[in-house]
Parts: sequence; C-alpha cells; structure tokens
Amino acid sequence: MVFAHLNLLRKIVGIIGNFIALCLFLSPTPTFVRIVKKKSVEEYSPIPYLATLINCLVWVLYGLPTVHPDSTLVITINGTGILIEIVFLTIFFVYCGRQKQRLIISAVIAAETAFIAILAVLVLTLQHTTEKRTMSVGIVCCVFNVMMYASPLSVMKMVIKTKSVEFMPFWLSVAGFLNAGVWTIYALMPFDPFMAIPNGIGCLFGLAQLILYGAYYKSTKRIMAERENQPGYVGLSSAIARTGSEKTANTNQELNNV
Repeated sequence: MVFAHLNLLRKIVGIIGNFIALCLFLSPTPTFVRIVKKKSVEEYSPIPYLATLINCLVWVLYGLPTVHPDSTLVITINGTGILIEIVFLTIFFVYCGRQKQRLIISAVIAAETAFIAILAVLVLTLQHTTEKRTMSVGIVCCVFNVMMYASPLSVMKMVIKTKSVEFMPFWLSVAGFLNAGVWTIYALMPFDPFMAIPNGIGCLFGLAQLILYGAYYKSTKRIMAERENQPGYVGLSSAIARTGSEKTANTNQELNNV
C-alpha cells in the first residue's frame, strides 16, 4: 500500500516536472520569433541550444527501459526537449549569415550524435545489467546536467560586480529553481543519485540567483533610474543607430578626402 502511494506521488511530481521543464525549453521562443521576423540571428549564440540538445539526448538514453527501468517521464520531457532544440537550431541555421558558424553548428550536432550513438552501443553491448548501465550513463548525465545548471555563474558574477540584476531574468531564475527542485524530489522516490545530485546542485544555483535578485533588486532600480536621468542618456537601440550613423559619416569623410 505504501509503495503504491509512493509510486503515485512520484508520477504526480514527474508530471509537474515535465510541465516546468517544458516551460524552460520553450522560454527562448520570443528570441526565435525575433530572429524569424528580422531574418537574422544578430549576435545570438547557438551554444545554449547545442548544450541543451546534448543534455536531452543523454537523459533520453538514461530513461530507456534497458538502461534505467520505470523512467517514462524522463524520456517524455527530454524527447520533447530534443524536438524543440532541433526546431530552434534549424531556425538558427537558416538565418545564420555566416558560413563558418553554420559549419560549426553542423560539426557540433554531428559530434553530439556520434557521441550518443557510441555511448549507447558500448553500454548496451558491453554491460549486461540495468544497474551497470544506469551507473555508466548516469555519470555522463550528471556531468552534462551540472554543466547546464552552472552556466549562469558568469551572469551571477556580473550581478555581484555591478550590483544590478538587469540582465538576469527573474522568471527564468524562478523556473530554473522550481525545475531543479521538482526533479530533486522526484529523484528521492526512490532515491536516484544520478538525478538527485545534479538537480540538487541546480536547486542551490537557482536559490543563489533568487537570493541575488532579492539583494540587488532595489539597487538595480536605483542604478537604472540614475542612468536614465543622466544628461545625454540614450537607449541601447538609439546608441547603436547613432554609432552606425557616425561610422557612416566618418567613412564618407575619409572617401571625400582621398
């Protein structure tokens, strides 16, 4: 009876985790709507989407019945994540104007696919129990998951240095914290160290971001207000436009002097 209730609770937590993770996967949608409208990737980087793709790939492998039984919810959300990242990367590839960057994206995707294929073949042929397969793939999952959760460290460093959370989106931090927290709880029923450790670390990183947000929220408002009240202040778009005009004027003047 207790086991049945625990299993039901685990499924409920897993479904909640699926929903929160789906929101995280879809969070860059406005960015790609902008890319399609402008028909240019501008200065956006494909690295976060390539990193998320490999992370989803290893977790799908981990969730296979022949590797880690009873992990259907792990497969569903990460399989969905793979499809979302493929769509994002396809859009990025189409609207990327630099051939070199297209080659890099293609090479990284090929390397990630080859890595997963080799890992799957080695694990499924050389290891003959789910316990051994779980350990091998689980360690790889831990590494990639911790790397994904640690990616905001540079932003957190900038927040502490500037005393401003202007470039650390609040709701993204909340979603990251909730996602890591829910999957940590899921990993405790029963205990799964390969899910609990990276998501526990991710929960701490998410909590640290929220603490920073609370600590520097007021100072951010003050800094932004002071900056806007400074004489000669212009917004980012205006500054870019003015810089472009100045460069054009300087170029024309140089040509006239020749």
